Amino acid sequence: MAATQYEIVHEVLDLAGARWTVEVLSVLRSGRRRFNEIAREVSGISQKQLTLTLRTLQRDGFATRAAFATIPPRVEYELTALGLEFANSVRPLGAFAVRNRDSIEAARRAFDGPAE
Repeated sequence: MAATQYEIVHEVLDLAGARWTVEVLSVLRSGRRRFNEIAREVSGISQKQLTLTLRTLQRDGFATRAAFATIPPRVEYELTALGLEFANSVRPLGAFAVRNRDSIEAARRAFDGPAE
């Protein structure tokens, strides 16, 4: 059974909202990277979480993985054209969040009321 357009939108927004997706996309926007390079550039991500994030990006067609039979083995990741479009699409949302952080926090404080 085919997914509805709303289900597809929900899936993509879930991916964009996942804890590490946007940071990994940001690193890969500048080109092909080795696994350990990505890990160094995404502060605080565990190896397991980076692996899961990269696999999700691969599964959805946003990234490719190239393994090289060297000693030690070398693995590189790169955004596909679809992945680059996705990365470019979430950038304005990130800019909005940064630009409006103070207003959002003020609204939350006003809504939550005075601290007890």
